[in-house]
Amino acid sequence: MEKTLNTLMPLEKGVVKKVTATGKLKQRLFDMGLTSGAEICMKKTAPLGDPIEITVRGYELSLRLAEAQLVVLEMEAV
Repeated sequence: MEKTLNTLMPLEKGVVKKVTATGKLKQRLFDMGLTSGAEICMKKTAPLGDPIEITVRGYELSLRLAEAQLVVLEMEAV
């Protein structure tokens, strides 16, 4: 099942399938470790929902919802 990163609930996990951003934003997301095959764990959201905090490659990362919407995940079976 596919899902975008912005739709994850806290403690849900997935694996990056693709990044649909283009140009400098795509390169920036790649540089932050959001590459194909990277495991993502949603940690929490800010009180108003934006930004979100995820764990990727062993570190915490905060992303805006607009950026998270561009990351497509393959959901892990529970």
